[in-house]
Amino acid sequence: MKFEQPLKNGVLLKRYKRFLADIHLPCGNNLTLHCPNTGSMLNCAEPESRVWFSWSDNQKRKYPGTWELVEVQAESTDGKQAKGLACINTGRANTVIYEAIQEGVIDELEGYKNIRKEVKYGAEKSRIDLLLESDDKPSCYVEVKSVTLAVGRGWGLFPDAVSARGSKHLRELAAMCAEGYRAVLVFCVQNTLIEQVAPADHIDQAYGEALREAVAAGVEVYAYAVDITPQSLVLARRLPVHLNQGQELQALLTEAQ
Repeated sequence: MKFEQPLKNGVLLKRYKRFLADIHLPCGNNLTLHCPNTGSMLNCAEPESRVWFSWSDNQKRKYPGTWELVEVQAESTDGKQAKGLACINTGRANTVIYEAIQEGVIDELEGYKNIRKEVKYGAEKSRIDLLLESDDKPSCYVEVKSVTLAVGRGWGLFPDAVSARGSKHLRELAAMCAEGYRAVLVFCVQNTLIEQVAPADHIDQAYGEALREAVAAGVEVYAYAVDITPQSLVLARRLPVHLNQGQELQALLTEAQ
């Protein structure tokens, strides 16, 4: 996915009211951006971080700038501090995965003729991010989640805040498996410091339990890393997913407390 126009940059002053962020521009002025992220953005909204934003010429928009990227830091696998980039615009994850499926980049999701977006489904009245269809196989329901929370040593966690909606989506996917369809959860890892993914049980225990129950019910779970630059977002490679927080991760989280 290429950004339509070159991203502009600045320095983060603060994020507030969930959907707003103030930044300081190189010219010396301050600017308020739209923040397209409903999560806590834990470790991705530190003041003084370098940020990049897109710009809209739509005169009806109150805030024409949209926050896209942020420079992040975390402990690397060798124990040293490392810098990377994270895409905090969660809507970009769906576009990246959609394009990757179209281009045949995701081996596990090849062979479907049609892709539909935001299709209503399920007993809990959800919308599936992507519905893959073909005449010769059961439909495949694909839920996409953007992972940005890096806690160090290559670990990425989801969610970064309590997400009742996320647990609902897992129940809906499990129900599709029971009906004979294929159901897939894709963690789109939009933080270049992350090398493996696990549920954030210490943040949302219910989500971790729902994830493990969904997998037991037949839901497939994959994680893919995104190469991030101010010019583009490109799906790069598959990452391991751990359904439980192992001893290494638990020790890391204990150290951080």
